[in-house]
Amino acid sequence: MIPELDPVIHAQARLRVTVTLAALAADDRITFPRLQELLDMTPGNLATHLRKLEDAGYVEITKTFSRRTPVTHVALTPTGRAAFDTYTTTLRSLLAP
Repeated sequence: MIPELDPVIHAQARLRVTVTLAALAADDRITFPRLQELLDMTPGNLATHLRKLEDAGYVEITKTFSRRTPVTHVALTPTGRAAFDTYTTTLRSLLAP
């Protein structure tokens, strides 16, 4: 039986988001504009994919203020990190000879 890849992560844009967040330390986070810049995505497109990842419990989005300016931070949750680890393990097993 062929293992199935996680469909939440497997979509190209969400995979790019997940890979980028997984590169951060487990307790680190990134601002929405910086993530948008790194991925070269529109705000609406990134927000849509983040919502899917958030609904799955894979990312956490926190909104704070820096002085009077709103700041949105994005982080991969432990569940998201585990899902990504499983995804990469499954992908490697599919590619193995």
